[in-house]
Amino acid sequence: MVENGIIQQNNSRLEEVLNELKEATKLTKAEKANKFMGQLDLLIDTQEGIDFVYHKIGEITEAGIFEGSVWNDTDKLVPALVNGTYKSGHPGSTIEVLSELRILAIVQKELKDENMGPEEASDFLEEVLVANLEFVFNEPLEETRLMMSEHELKKVHSLFNYISERIHLDGIKTKLVEELTLICEQRPVVTEKQRRIIALIKEKMDLDPESPVDAELLGFQNSIYCPTTGSKDKSLKEYKAYLSQLEEQELLREAGEASSTMLKYGLVSPYHGQLLLYLVKNGYDKAAYISLGVSAVGEAKWFQYQEYLTKLILETVRPYNCQCIYGLSNMLENGIISRSAVRSGLSNIRTITLHPKVENRISKSNIERDPEEKITALQYLVGALIRILGQPLGVGQGNNPTCQSARGISMWSQYAPGKLINLVMTAATHNDLTFRFEGQEITASLVGKGLVQKLDYNLDSVSVVLVGMLDKIYNEMMLRASGRLEDPHKWVNPALYGQWIQIGFASAYDYKYNAIVDFDGFVKIFYATSHPLYNGNHQVMYPNPVGIFVTTSTGKMLGFHAISLLRVDADPSGEMRAYFLNPNNEGRQDWGQGIKPSVFGNGELHGESSLPVNQFAARMYAFHYNVLEAENRVNDVPDEAVKEVRELAQESWGKSYNWIEINKKW
Repeated sequence: MVENGIIQQNNSRLEEVLNELKEATKLTKAEKANKFMGQLDLLIDTQEGIDFVYHKIGEITEAGIFEGSVWNDTDKLVPALVNGTYKSGHPGSTIEVLSELRILAIVQKELKDENMGPEEASDFLEEVLVANLEFVFNEPLEETRLMMSEHELKKVHSLFNYISERIHLDGIKTKLVEELTLICEQRPVVTEKQRRIIALIKEKMDLDPESPVDAELLGFQNSIYCPTTGSKDKSLKEYKAYLSQLEEQELLREAGEASSTMLKYGLVSPYHGQLLLYLVKNGYDKAAYISLGVSAVGEAKWFQYQEYLTKLILETVRPYNCQCIYGLSNMLENGIISRSAVRSGLSNIRTITLHPKVENRISKSNIERDPEEKITALQYLVGALIRILGQPLGVGQGNNPTCQSARGISMWSQYAPGKLINLVMTAATHNDLTFRFEGQEITASLVGKGLVQKLDYNLDSVSVVLVGMLDKIYNEMMLRASGRLEDPHKWVNPALYGQWIQIGFASAYDYKYNAIVDFDGFVKIFYATSHPLYNGNHQVMYPNPVGIFVTTSTGKMLGFHAISLLRVDADPSGEMRAYFLNPNNEGRQDWGQGIKPSVFGNGELHGESSLPVNQFAARMYAFHYNVLEAENRVNDVPDEAVKEVRELAQESWGKSYNWIEINKKW
């Protein structure tokens, strides 16, 4: 009731200032327009506010709000400029919202414009939607999160949600195929984004199987809604009854089709969950492991631990908690299920009692899609843990400034899975965590706030349990290590992540001089320890926690970001590339100077991003290394290789710093 009252009050106030704008003279027009825009900005961060303004757009346009601005002539508007305008903030973002609502009204034939008809207006909005999928699906890029406030993000997402519900989206099919491919190739643990896109396609688009683009979209759509021959045009209940009528050979067919679809897209359908449960409950062992999509190696693990796995599946898998099937498949393939600590940990965690606050957080991050299917918070948590253990490179930070925490969860999943399970159990039971830093304990509940002020729950359940506490502990470690005239990450990374982090530490930024000092030496150290051509053809053994500069598409400095360097290797064309984990799960990136990380097509494994190694080095500011290896090889790195990295750095983020060319003892 209070919220409704505030909305009505804001609506009434907008009416008042709109009337004032209509009655304004030339002398008072600018003042009244600013007043109107300020009130408008308060209103349009909700669907209700957007709807109210949309129905007033004719009056607002008639009042002259666009006069004298670059938005005045609709035929001069450029879709590609819309994204940057939204990122510029109020008042530009606010008048841009009005501009899109005006064009939507033209599409709907509720407003006439002499320079733009309904067809042109529809084309314009389609191009805008394609260029702003991050807003359409509320998945802002790292650059966007750094530039825009929470209010601005809500405002823009409310607009695009409103538009996408009111226009046909046929014109953006090719772009949607590209977007879905970019997401699915990364195999993220959280699959809600691609599921929302696919649901939108199913709801909004008529697809023709004879059209190549439509056929690709149908493939994504069927991966969720119709992954097998038998699931076509059936509800989950009907499919369950259908399975009971099948012979074993027909069940084998269903199992093979379900696993093929899962492996192709990395998505698991509720029908697949229903199928696996039926096969396990009724003793169809061969069809069960076939439905998991495993090779001979995974098959052997299935039969070795069949009793254990059967119990795990029956307790955890549900049609709407089915994505863990893909994680379980990978656990069988990569052999992590063979570790006794993992099996014991998964058994133990299924018996714990969740802390009420933790249970509430897990519930917030999981939207139950079927009211008849009661999935417990603990089942969601175990399912998420299975996904992460099977997909360590699929861990993401969501819309949270917690790249360090996501990086840690990914590392532990790969190299200390028992530790990860133990952390989850402790945090889930006690709603608290304790780490040791330089001989002293740090308890999350006893220290100050971290970077996260308000958690975005678009995360997996494991991350929802851990990241708030890890963020506070990380922040406390950084505070205790500050003031040493060196980057605190030198001490914090080994303490937070584990013993595999190398002791040596290089930072391009020198705290003593408040400048970039001996950048050439910094690059030589990196090449001498990580580049196979200069380090004795050695591979990176453990993920290296690396700090990078985030830059705009024009190369300007934006901020800092935590990633993990996974390997440096030649791609299929022979070019040497750096392959890394980016907790953002972003496939469409532009860091300026032609530096555009890719997520597939250049030798990436699922979950990896990559860049040519010189471009990667040009965006680094800190990494860990083996001191003794560096001393033996640093002089073998050619000056030409260093020069190309330095030039890329100096002409981008480097413009924000002073550079000092003195030799530094690393």
